[in-house]
Amino acid sequence: MQTEVTRLLEIEYPIIQGGMAWVAEYHLAAGVSNAGGLGIIGAASAPADWVREQVREAKKLTDKPFGVNIMLMSPYADEVARVIVEEGVKVVTTGAGSPEKYMKMWKEAGVKVIPVVASVALAKRMERCGADAVVAEGCEAGGHIGENTTMVLVPQIADAVKIPVIAAGGIADGRGIAAAFMLGAEGVQMGTHFVVTDESQVHDNYKERIIKAKDIDSRVTGRTTGHPVRALRNDMTKKYIELENKGAGFEELEHLTLGGLRKAVVDGDVKNGSVMAGQIAGMVKERMSCQALIQKLVKETDELIGGKGFYE
Repeated sequence: MQTEVTRLLEIEYPIIQGGMAWVAEYHLAAGVSNAGGLGIIGAASAPADWVREQVREAKKLTDKPFGVNIMLMSPYADEVARVIVEEGVKVVTTGAGSPEKYMKMWKEAGVKVIPVVASVALAKRMERCGADAVVAEGCEAGGHIGENTTMVLVPQIADAVKIPVIAAGGIADGRGIAAAFMLGAEGVQMGTHFVVTDESQVHDNYKERIIKAKDIDSRVTGRTTGHPVRALRNDMTKKYIELENKGAGFEELEHLTLGGLRKAVVDGDVKNGSVMAGQIAGMVKERMSCQALIQKLVKETDELIGGKGFYE
């Protein structure tokens, strides 16, 4: 299943695992890479030493390419950007800002740079500043989201840039991957389905909440603050939305979610924590290894479009 993305990243399948904070650590990243996709370590707001250790541990588990996702709003972003180079990481994906200030350093070190974007304007800007590809992420995704759906965002970005486009948001099976290719993407990024894999280290309660999710269980909080976040509904999202409807201020709302993702991922508190997941959670029905999941996705996609020239 060769596409521009597999050739760019030197991977077997055009499937990238999302850099999810508190979820995407070295066990999961190595598992995805060993299975032929591209695993990603999510740096989030972690210090540089933690990221360095994660990279080194991943290298013990895989000799395949993997990447690091940097949240550019992190107070440690400058240091983590240097760790990428010092540790010989092959790929970096970025979110929550523009990576332009690091581009020269990364390009000189041979790092492939793939920003996550939610608009055509940002995709074009990233292409101008030297990005190797972009992830076009629709609002179906879990975590922090934009406004456009994957269905409308991907083709518009594919038409606007010459670099490869990777589709993200709302993709859970071969049908989603086939649809992404037809919209103009050269690969996909998936998060929610990888959360429940065997290699994922998240709390069992978190995995079970995703597996038991229905199609209507997704909620978006934070629209009034300008920082919308998609998670599965629970006591926290209910209270948050009630406060938003009453006109609560940013600080009060922020206090409610402080440490919420860690609470869910690490402690297993899926009632009061933030159970970030995409709208496709309702399609995730079983646990399996990264290897089994990727092979399932590849088989499904191949059966749909394998003979139609969408990839070599």
